[in-house]
Amino acid sequence: MDFHPTPAPEESSVPDETRAAPRLTLVLGGARSGKSAYAEGLVSAQAGPWLYVATAQGWDDEMRERIALHRARRPPPWETVDAPRDLAGAIRRAPLGRPVLVDCLTLWLTNAMLDEKADLAAEVADLLAACAEAPGPLVLVSNEVGFGIVPENALARRFRDEAGRLHQRLAALADRVVLVVAGLPMTIKGETR
Repeated sequence: MDFHPTPAPEESSVPDETRAAPRLTLVLGGARSGKSAYAEGLVSAQAGPWLYVATAQGWDDEMRERIALHRARRPPPWETVDAPRDLAGAIRRAPLGRPVLVDCLTLWLTNAMLDEKADLAAEVADLLAACAEAPGPLVLVSNEVGFGIVPENALARRFRDEAGRLHQRLAALADRVVLVVAGLPMTIKGETR
């Protein structure tokens, strides 16, 4: 596979208004790789206002602090919608033409897997359909969890497998896929920007 380094949004020229943004962009990376900041740059390079769909839940003080820091990093014209479970619905309800950033798919997947009443296959299918029908440019952020060692417990192995399958299906649907490592984005599908 041929990797093409992509300049970070602040280092590159902002796309001119005559060039359309990709309809669907998938941004993958490890923890603290810079993927969220990169994705925010992609979205904010487009005409605002912008919609941020958050999937995190503040289960403890540390997670609540992370959520607060993410919100502080996105002042107006960012609008934040919390969708820890109904991600497909949040994407469908986005205003027509408004750029949307979803951060992150692996937290949504965790929430779905921990919900004993959830039909994961149906929810993934619904999410894929919502992404295909998104009313505007859509940027999805997710943790690439498949590079590490095989997890030692069944739930962690299932999570890794489900995340990998979700990423493959979204990558097939996406116009652009970017992998961020150590703050450096590499386009692995679609136009390099």
